Amino acid sequence: MGANLAAGVGATAGAGPAAGAGPRRRRLLIGPETYELVFGTVYTGLMTNLLLAVACLPLVVLLVATDLASTWPLAALTAPLLGPALIAAFSVFAAFSADGSTTVVRTFAGAWRRHLRRGLALGALAAGAVVVAVVDVAFFWGRTAGAVAIPVLVTLAVVAVLTGLLALAAVPEMPDARLRDVLLAALVLGVRRWYLSAGALVVLGLLVSVVAARPAVGLGFAAAPLLFAVWGVCRFVLRPAAARPA
Repeated sequence: MGANLAAGVGATAGAGPAAGAGPRRRRLLIGPETYELVFGTVYTGLMTNLLLAVACLPLVVLLVATDLASTWPLAALTAPLLGPALIAAFSVFAAFSADGSTTVVRTFAGAWRRHLRRGLALGALAAGAVVVAVVDVAFFWGRTAGAVAIPVLVTLAVVAVLTGLLALAAVPEMPDARLRDVLLAALVLGVRRWYLSAGALVVLGLLVSVVAARPAVGLGFAAAPLLFAVWGVCRFVLRPAAARPA
């Protein structure tokens, strides 16, 4: 009997680790790769937000520390800084989507420096078109001709913003194309695929509203995910031009 009892105890002890092996294997379902992806995504988003704020610092200061109703001319002058900053952010998103790259600072700085001239030109064109349209709308507001002029001016401003946004997304995808060709492709595809372009404008408008209402939340947390969505839509809209052989 003693031998049987000893054998039973040994069998029970030997069965213990095997019984516990199942839960241990289930805990390993979330592997190091998953944690790396999560932390890489969070880091990429937060660092992109920080770099966007730094690249547009004069505009951010005006937005946070002043009343735009009185400082809007200065805001219009600094708005072109958004051009190279958005190009750099879109380059970060492209690198992260391609291979999970988290070299955010190097990618952002390299794209910002490489496309600075084009980004400033596109930002200035879009900002200038919006300012002219807003001033003209204010002039025609309350006048008889405003019933015809205001819808036309608003439409032109929306088309200008859409074309500039698509062009900024196209610059990293078409680095060797002339700026005129980039703008033409952005205008034609943006209007032709308006049902997709409208989605990008809606998300961009949501970001602008969040930044205007809560600058810290918009610039610190919401900018990167919303801009990522905008970039994804723009890239899809521009796919025919990007796929066209040079």
